[in-house]
Amino acid sequence: MDGALPYINIDMLIGIDDTDSPQGMCTTYLGAVLARRLIHEHMQVREARLVRLNPNVTFKTRGNAAIMLDVKGDPDRAFAIACALVEELADFSCENTNPGVVVVDAPLDPAFYERAVKDFCEIDEAVAILEQSGARYRGWKNRRGLIGATAAVASELADKTSEVLVYREPARFGTPRNVDRASLFDAEAATFPHTWDTVDVANDVVVCVPHTPDPVLFGIRGESPRWVMTARQMIRSEPTGIEQIWVTNQGTDAHLLDAKIGSLCEGLSYRVRGIVDAAPETGSGGHDSFTLRDNDRIVRCMAYEPTKNFRQIIRHLVPGDDVMVCGSYKKGSINLEKIQVIALGHTKTIRPPVCASCNKRMTSDGKGKGWKCKKCGARGEAPEVQEISRTLEPGWYEVPPTARRHLAKPLCRGK
Repeated sequence: MDGALPYINIDMLIGIDDTDSPQGMCTTYLGAVLARRLIHEHMQVREARLVRLNPNVTFKTRGNAAIMLDVKGDPDRAFAIACALVEELADFSCENTNPGVVVVDAPLDPAFYERAVKDFCEIDEAVAILEQSGARYRGWKNRRGLIGATAAVASELADKTSEVLVYREPARFGTPRNVDRASLFDAEAATFPHTWDTVDVANDVVVCVPHTPDPVLFGIRGESPRWVMTARQMIRSEPTGIEQIWVTNQGTDAHLLDAKIGSLCEGLSYRVRGIVDAAPETGSGGHDSFTLRDNDRIVRCMAYEPTKNFRQIIRHLVPGDDVMVCGSYKKGSINLEKIQVIALGHTKTIRPPVCASCNKRMTSDGKGKGWKCKKCGARGEAPEVQEISRTLEPGWYEVPPTARRHLAKPLCRGK
């Protein structure tokens, strides 16, 4: 038609981060709303992706998640809509809320995503990459959200899982949630291990319903859209708003680096193998710890009280056990997410020998002098050595769902 503007239909990736706060809002909710507004503008949303980044970042608002939408449409229009939505919904009152929006027409180098998951990135690094790629981008306040938004559009997920996030009606934001508890346990029983972390059966706790005043009513995590929706359809709750299935890196161990004791850096997460050097100790507050050794290097490993029954496994370790530990390195300790007992050390009891004549146990005759019977004076040289049987078995052990981090791979998905 004469005078009509041409319809632009370009492949693009939209990244958004850092719009939420502990007091409300959720970047995934903003992303779900954005997807619907783009569709209303006749754009095609082909994938919604949720990427968790380094869980040890101190200035994160909650779970350090960024979102990416794979869209076909007009990049200029999509960028304008995304920026307007951030200004409409983001919680700018929070000091740690510093949004970023990125639109690119080709994926960025995935190395930046890998660093953002496993390490730390700077705002200037993200901006340099965006400038070089010719991206459309905008940051608010200190612009820290550009890091996550850039990582999201750079993400390549070698391993991926799914999550359906069910959001509340806006009128209910900030009010007590109403989700039928029994239906959550029924959904877990019917779909585990294809879904996980809906509830914590061992501790009788609901996991998938948040307690913060954000728009999420509940979320179901699993291996595929089909399985998360199978569980979701079993759940009874208050009337719901919009729902979105996300492709995610949750439950993949994407944050873990393989390393040796002595090369660990503060705030990164590792797999580390070593030998239990000292027996576990229980400290104040119910926190358990032990030291792990690799040749002449040692590191403390911590199982904090919120890991509940996982601490019982830690308490059964003994010096000499060969283990692989997984967790974040903070303030000189590895905070355990799971542990593999590779081989059990040998534990023995040493008792004085029994006198052959008196049938009584001898006593020490002094350091290096052997043993002596108090009754008849007979001497013995070799003590009685007995190996103690262990109840702990080799294998993997993990923290319960109530204590699991978003990125930690649950054992139901394999090792």
